[in-house]
Amino acid sequence: MSNFLNGIKNIVPLEPDKNTLLEKIQDYELDFSDVKGQFLAKRAMEIASAGSHNIIMIGPPGSGKTMLAKRLPSIMPEMTIEESLETTKIHSVSGLIPAKGSIVRTRPFRTPHHTASDISLVGGGTIPRPGEVSLAHNGVLFMDELPEFHRNVLEGLRQPLEDGYVIVSRINSIVRFPSKFMLVCAMNPCPCGYLTDTKRECHCTPNQIQKYMSKVSGPLLDRIDIHIEVPSVKYKDLSDETSGEKSEIIRERVMLARDIQLKRFKDDGIFANSNMSHKLVRKYCRLDDISMDLLKMAITELGFSARCYDKILKVSRTIADLGGKENISPDHISEAIQYRSLDRNMWM
Repeated sequence: MSNFLNGIKNIVPLEPDKNTLLEKIQDYELDFSDVKGQFLAKRAMEIASAGSHNIIMIGPPGSGKTMLAKRLPSIMPEMTIEESLETTKIHSVSGLIPAKGSIVRTRPFRTPHHTASDISLVGGGTIPRPGEVSLAHNGVLFMDELPEFHRNVLEGLRQPLEDGYVIVSRINSIVRFPSKFMLVCAMNPCPCGYLTDTKRECHCTPNQIQKYMSKVSGPLLDRIDIHIEVPSVKYKDLSDETSGEKSEIIRERVMLARDIQLKRFKDDGIFANSNMSHKLVRKYCRLDDISMDLLKMAITELGFSARCYDKILKVSRTIADLGGKENISPDHISEAIQYRSLDRNMWM
């Protein structure tokens, strides 16, 4: 050591083996094969993962919304070494790395309680610390019972969803925490939860339902591309002994679709379809006449708002990528239209 400090001997810096660091990177305990039925919801989850789309699930209690959300990280693209190191830094600052742990190898899954404060969600404090949105960086932020969160907490999500980071200002310093995550939300269709349940009767009044649904603000919904209904699971699906498709197989399709997007956007500074600006949507989501007429009908006859236009096109682009198709077809548009449940006011 003395020879090195005196400049007599040179010590070559140790280069870590990236393959060793990323070994067993996708060692997830939960798997999509555990989910019985809910084929449409699982399809929506695959599309959300492939295009990095935020998603909200609406359905009665016990329909499997939380079960689906917890398994989403297992079908997301594998973390790169850069993502692992960046995520590890955030968790290390927060004291969440186990004593004998190394780098974070699996995508984070954070699920704050609906009583959480805005500081615990976005970060802050006397000594600024990362909040849940930063702890979910490169992973999933799952917000169950979305309408039960305080309005100021939900509004605090707008900056990280828009910019991918959170700025915490204090008298002596300004701290910037990264917060690029997939937002996954779940909610009941009404206060009692049984409006769409075929087996349980809902006793909520129209005014109660309207008040409940209005707790989720328009600006937040503007940042969610996919709305999916999750109905109660049928007995025949619960009793089915055959296992569903494994997460590993779904993840392979997701990674192929994400590779297509990385090549498409190599000169645009983004990595997924959900990040497309209106200009890029016009560039990469061109439609034929039949697809254009179908989208026009959705906007005019189904009562979709103008904000749905780009979102339907973004999701259609991801569906086409999953199918390995260069152009968006009417089938892709039709499927994307299904994922706008809240815009159709289907329960009012």
